Amino acid sequence: MATNNKSNFPLTASITAQTFKESIIKHLNATHGTDINKATNRSWWDAVTSALNEHVHSSLSQTQRTYFENDTRAVHYFSLEFLMGRLTGNNLHNLGLYDVAKQALNELNVDITELVDEEEDMALGNGGLGRLAACFIDSLATMHLPAVGYGIHYEHGLFRQEFQDGHQIERPDSWREYGNPFEICRPESIQEVPVYGYVETKFDDNGGISKVWHPGRVIKGVPWDVPIVGYKGTNVNILRLWESRASDFFNWDVFNAGGYHDAHKENVEAETVSKVLYPNDDTDAGKELRLMQQYFFSACSLKDIIKRYQRVHNDDWSHFSTQVAVQLNDTHPAIAIPELLRILVDEYGQDWDYAWTICRETFSYTNHTLLPEALEKWSVRLFEKLLPRHLEIIYEINQRFLATEVEAKWPGNDLVKSKLSIIEEGNERMVRMGNLSVIGSNKVNGVAEVHSALVKTDLFPEFDALWPEKLTNVTNGVTPRRWLKACNPSLSDLIDRTVGDQWPTNLELLRELDKSADDLAFQKEFMAIKHDNKVELAKVIKELTNVEVDPSAIFDIQIKRLHEYKRQHLNLLHIMALYRRLLQNPDYDMHPRVFIFGAKAAPGYALAKDIIYAINKVADKVNNDPRINNKLKVVFLPNYRVSLAEKMIPAADVSEQISTAGKEASGTGNMKLALNGAITIGTLDGANIEIAEEVGIDNVVIFGLTVDEVKAVNKAGYSPWDYYYGNPEIKAVLDWFETDYFTPGKPGELASIKHSLLEGGDPYLCLADFDGYSKAHQQINTKYTDKRGWAKSAILNTAYMGKFNSDRSIQDYVDRIWKLKPYPVKNA
Repeated sequence: MATNNKSNFPLTASITAQTFKESIIKHLNATHGTDINKATNRSWWDAVTSALNEHVHSSLSQTQRTYFENDTRAVHYFSLEFLMGRLTGNNLHNLGLYDVAKQALNELNVDITELVDEEEDMALGNGGLGRLAACFIDSLATMHLPAVGYGIHYEHGLFRQEFQDGHQIERPDSWREYGNPFEICRPESIQEVPVYGYVETKFDDNGGISKVWHPGRVIKGVPWDVPIVGYKGTNVNILRLWESRASDFFNWDVFNAGGYHDAHKENVEAETVSKVLYPNDDTDAGKELRLMQQYFFSACSLKDIIKRYQRVHNDDWSHFSTQVAVQLNDTHPAIAIPELLRILVDEYGQDWDYAWTICRETFSYTNHTLLPEALEKWSVRLFEKLLPRHLEIIYEINQRFLATEVEAKWPGNDLVKSKLSIIEEGNERMVRMGNLSVIGSNKVNGVAEVHSALVKTDLFPEFDALWPEKLTNVTNGVTPRRWLKACNPSLSDLIDRTVGDQWPTNLELLRELDKSADDLAFQKEFMAIKHDNKVELAKVIKELTNVEVDPSAIFDIQIKRLHEYKRQHLNLLHIMALYRRLLQNPDYDMHPRVFIFGAKAAPGYALAKDIIYAINKVADKVNNDPRINNKLKVVFLPNYRVSLAEKMIPAADVSEQISTAGKEASGTGNMKLALNGAITIGTLDGANIEIAEEVGIDNVVIFGLTVDEVKAVNKAGYSPWDYYYGNPEIKAVLDWFETDYFTPGKPGELASIKHSLLEGGDPYLCLADFDGYSKAHQQINTKYTDKRGWAKSAILNTAYMGKFNSDRSIQDYVDRIWKLKPYPVKNA
């Protein structure tokens, strides 16, 4: 009978398969009103989650009590995305109950793998930023650190992706249509958020000035709490997500007079705020909704923090910044800075300078991008309409900053002032949220060594000169609990047998695998696990796309948001070149390859959607061409998400990390893939550089222009036409896009990609890097034919990924920024 390892999971060590089975049956009957004879997989899943939540909620209560009794300093992680994935398996693993539950369900003739598939992925994010946030809150709970994640309780999240004739089609992602057992509504903590309206200036008897914001509308924020279970289950933190609803006011007079639409209009508009992740902001209405979302969740969260702080400290603000740390995950929550200042000055009558000191000591900011378009800017006109008081406050912050700190450093230098100003002058005045984030924070961090260096030299050089100690680095990480232990159980078991079972909280222990990297028996077992994972992924590919792939082929995987700088179209160009080579020479020396993509394109990003269409149309042709004898297959898996990534990552032989050098801040997919024994083919960009340093340059394949070379090429005047006319293969492949070879009867349907690379100037230097990329793939082909050499490299990738643990990232935040103390829950 399965029981827990007592040393690893003392909290649940006494739980056996029998006691857990009894709990499942109890909840099946008493909580969900059904019985064994008619229970569906959904019913069994509901019963298992109820049995699981008995332990989760008990630990949650004791964790919150511990934090309250110790009046702990806590970090509050503000993020517009939390890409949580599924929680059933994750929570079972973190509580040490997965094997217990598996045996209990086996005795009930229920397959646990089918059961966990009943759970929908929480649609709370899109890409790496949201998944990073999810890893971080997992690590915070595991490391016993007081923390609350704050975000939005999206009804539909981003979207569910389908393909129709190769085109991306967006459908609503109704992830909680039938409820979600891992969330708890907290009506006692509802907050109200004002928007629109006007600002009144008042004078007191002594000539003092105060401001009163008269909002035009109030939106109600309803909190939903998702317990975040740390590894071993002793500490359970909270992810608090805000759902928008209309205030309690309803105009019955208008309704009774027949104005049904008008009476409901305010309710509908309020509920829209938490409807969808990232509304299309190509329109003024979309921009307004996007800024509304950012203010809504930031304001709700700050009110919630203040309410909790005042339980102990009342209106004594002298301890606020020593008790409260707020981390802004990108610029999305930057509006929290003027909001806290507004609350302190307008609502609690604090002196401006005192309140501003509190703000700066409270906030810190993580920068995730060097792309100018990703550093958000909002029009002054929009601010004036939606947040009139905040616009006044931003103007005041800016005026004081420029007149004092900037003037003292660069007296009379209007050029520097224009660069550092929060307000950007132009045809339309804009509020720079990046500048606001830097000015209002005590620390600013990049997310990889090269990225943080570029933040200092290229993005914010004047801020770095003004505050040399403010800008720092915290390299990203991923949680090994989900991204190895849970998603790759066979490899996890092999590691347990080789280095012991403590590695999930001390990933540096994987270095011990180095001793087995040359051992033939270990290599065979390691690669047999990889093959089995490929067999499983091949089944998923067949189910989702009806394409049959051979698990003995090289599985080459690129999974990330679809964006030009991530260069999925460079991958496509090379696939087309390989296809052309095979057509010209059926005996072309190439180990069979399967190129596998997973990505969503933003609905308004036309070229990104064209790239998806092109990959799918090329795949249709290649996969059905008997002339190439199955040596090349191309698969684009629809609706990429965490649960699909958990199947793809363990099966990857090759990890595509091919962004233009200097454009990818860090990446985390590169870490997950390498951790599971994939060989990185990549540029010297983001965390690729640090991965290469850790695992050894012989165990990755690096190609392409460096950051400095990219700058030099652009400065010299880059011409993609030189590569078009200078490389016959590039010319042939690009010209293919304008024919109907891949789109029979529809010539030129793929031509937008060629145009972007030639007339569009190839802004991300795909053609400049094509030859190096092609040679790097030839190197991959050669390496793979050396089975022992490849196995050794794969093992060493897993062995030397200890640095890229999100626990290490969090410890860096604690040491460099947050200054938190752990509070492990006793007798949980």
